[in-house]
Amino acid sequence: MHTVTTIGLDIAESVFQVHGIDAQGKVVIRRQLRRRYVLAFFEKLPPCLVGIEACASSHHWSRELQALGHTVRLMPAAYVKPYVKRQKNDATDAEAICEAVTRANMRFVKTKTAEQQSYLMLHRTRHLFIRQQTAVINAIRAHLAEFGIVAPVGRNGVEELLDVVADPSDKRVPEVARACLAAHGAQLRLLKLRILEFDRMINAWHRSSETSRRLGEIPGIGPALATALVASVADPKAFRSARDFSAWIGLVPKQRSSGGREKLGNISNQGDRYLRGLFTAGALAVIRYAKIHGTKHRPCSPHC
Repeated sequence: MHTVTTIGLDIAESVFQVHGIDAQGKVVIRRQLRRRYVLAFFEKLPPCLVGIEACASSHHWSRELQALGHTVRLMPAAYVKPYVKRQKNDATDAEAICEAVTRANMRFVKTKTAEQQSYLMLHRTRHLFIRQQTAVINAIRAHLAEFGIVAPVGRNGVEELLDVVADPSDKRVPEVARACLAAHGAQLRLLKLRILEFDRMINAWHRSSETSRRLGEIPGIGPALATALVASVADPKAFRSARDFSAWIGLVPKQRSSGGREKLGNISNQGDRYLRGLFTAGALAVIRYAKIHGTKHRPCSPHC
């Protein structure tokens, strides 16, 4: 019986595909596993190298398999795709993962801890609520504009509109519309309270994390961006240079170079959109402050 040394694991919601080879590259295992049997299967195997695409739930399975003594390496799905030989299915995906994980020049994703994933979820949830808040504000403005009621742009303008809704003596708003707008107003107030609560949690974690506090000393980086970086970047040493880190975020130009001639385009917009937005907000805050007050003191935007 050949001993399995490398496994490509294609994870899914319920059915997982396993492709295992021995030291000579001969296929030893090719089978499907139900979710509840995955850990029991790997418990029976000797410690081996396991490759997984870095996707939803991959960090969880990486931690679980590492606890069993296996070496787990996560890879971006885009880097695994070139190794798919024929039609895409679970078996060929697992085979491609198994081949890709053994490549010397493959780039791997560091496994995040449960704490990092928790605080990254905090950022994502806060960002979702901010988008919902914007949508509710736009709905309130649009609905009242249908009755000829408008207000200046900004927080004060929205409050003025909600005051109109709350005034039963204002006959410009029909009762049915008033009930709908009152519901929007209640939803808006709830979202604001939730966002404020999340901001407090982010600030508390920022104060408790030494790495986050050190990042916060950089001009343009505040508690939100500092904690997002700590949660998103599991191992900063994985980046060879600042440009590699910029490319990972998506803050580098597109390249269409050929024949020794460099042709650079706009920002690629690849990578982490959330981090890129926070970096952009922080940089713009520094620029605006410098134009007004000079460059001696460069604070960060409260949103970055």
